[in-house]
Amino acid sequence: MMVGMGDNTAEDRLSRLRRREPPPLVPVEVIARDEVTPRLLRLTLEGDGIHEMHADPAASVRLLVPSPGSTELVMPTWDGNEFLLPGGERPALRTFTPLAADRPDRLDLGIVRHVGGVVSEWAEHVAVGAPAALSGPGRGFEWPDETTTFHLLGDETAVPAIGQLLTVLPRAAAITVHAEVEAQHAIRPLPDHPDVTVEWLLRDPTAPPGARLVAAATALPEIDPATHVWAAGEAASMQAIRKHLFDERELARFQATIRGYWKPERGRR
Repeated sequence: MMVGMGDNTAEDRLSRLRRREPPPLVPVEVIARDEVTPRLLRLTLEGDGIHEMHADPAASVRLLVPSPGSTELVMPTWDGNEFLLPGGERPALRTFTPLAADRPDRLDLGIVRHVGGVVSEWAEHVAVGAPAALSGPGRGFEWPDETTTFHLLGDETAVPAIGQLLTVLPRAAAITVHAEVEAQHAIRPLPDHPDVTVEWLLRDPTAPPGARLVAAATALPEIDPATHVWAAGEAASMQAIRKHLFDERELARFQATIRGYWKPERGRR
């Protein structure tokens, strides 16, 4: 393969480090806000570009809301690595699993309620008609055809994606679900599946988020080539699960999908 003369310049090296630009942000409007549980809010959003965001199960969208202390929505621009506001600040932009709504120009988002989350605090007080924006869809979940067993692990932010997966994974597959929640009232029904075992794990308030998921992953039985592990939630716990599966168990990369959804030090989700 021939290499062009400019391929070794600093500019070219920087170009290779740049991230792929995500889909553009499109304006949407809040048309409903419902309290599902004491831990969960559901927002219904409406907009012309939403019909393109209904994608594969466990896909994602990015939600942009006004910066803290403001009701004005300012659109950021992509700088080659991330979205930034005109002054160079990071916008209030977080990732969620879109849920089906009653029309193609609408979607629902489930937002976990907690102190310190920029979108959570916005959602606590948002009024119908408030502006927001969405970018998506992000990648969904694909699994090898020969997979016969699935282990799904996630915290409250991943429960919507787990629910979607239960509706599309093979009906002949055996599935285990380990879901970590903050409190008993955060537990809610999941879609039915012919062969699913669900374990709700109450978080230990003295332990880091996701600690019980890490323990559940460590306790998984032997993972054969026809098994896939899907896990999502707080980033540090997902990194621990990734290390256990890939480094300690030496699991093949195609057998696990691990996604860090949020980081507590940044008040995410």
